[in-house]
Amino acid sequence: MKRPILIHPDPRLKKVCDPVADLSDELRALAEDMLETMYDAPGIGLAAPQVGDLNRLIVMDCAKDEGAEPRPMVLFNPEIVASSDESNVYEEGCLSIPEEFAEVTRPKVVDVRWIGLDGEEHGETFDGLWATCVQHEIDHLNGKLFIDYLGPMKRQMITRRMQKRKREMARG
Repeated sequence: MKRPILIHPDPRLKKVCDPVADLSDELRALAEDMLETMYDAPGIGLAAPQVGDLNRLIVMDCAKDEGAEPRPMVLFNPEIVASSDESNVYEEGCLSIPEEFAEVTRPKVVDVRWIGLDGEEHGETFDGLWATCVQHEIDHLNGKLFIDYLGPMKRQMITRRMQKRKREMARG
């Protein structure tokens, strides 16, 4: 089931999420809903607070090349355990900040561990777009948005445009 995506500014997007203690059927269903919502948007990542849920859960799929097999990933309690000194700059966007993009510098490679849908611990080294995406989504779990990496003027401009957009959407 597709879920509505919260639009910045929304106080829930600035909250630190709670660790998932037990993988319930509700959380598994939330993960499925989030994947459906992300693909429909379309996006490459989505964090639980973006759909109004404050659990430490992200979904992502950065397999975008022509003919690439989809690679949906569900990560409960994702944690970066190591990151490279080398950095990458990507023009990032966010489903909660539609049609706004900015260059963000992050570590090029990160080692992440998480709990999968199977309840087991998993780990992987992510590089390039995957590394940027997983860091962006984990930031959401810590109440941080990509615009928080920008200067105050640019951040305020984007926030004002989002406030205006939300007012226009409310008027329908």
